[in-house]
Amino acid sequence: MAAWLKPRLPEGTRILVSPARRTQQTAAALGVDFSTLEALAPDTTAEAMLAAAGWPNHSQSALIVGHQPTLGEVASIILESAIPSMSIKKGAVWWFGARRGDPQDIALKAMISPDMLQD
Repeated sequence: MAAWLKPRLPEGTRILVSPARRTQQTAAALGVDFSTLEALAPDTTAEAMLAAAGWPNHSQSALIVGHQPTLGEVASIILESAIPSMSIKKGAVWWFGARRGDPQDIALKAMISPDMLQD
């Protein structure tokens, strides 16, 4: 996943990572600097995770390496879904972005799970 993701990250993307060992290993696979944030620890809330990323007002992209079920709750909030939490597979990337530069018009740009990258 890191090999697929790294060349696609927008310039200046902030990489925000949980202090848990497995997330640290995942982020290290990207081979770039990242910030470890206690606000992304396994017991965090979706609201704390969004606040740590500065969503939706931060001008730079953020890649969050975190945990389920919180990531699924974040996805539901961003997509304004009636489903309280979406299932996100380990190692998957869910890429959200504003369409046409409008921060109020959010789209799921890509969803890639590790099995989709298999030859």
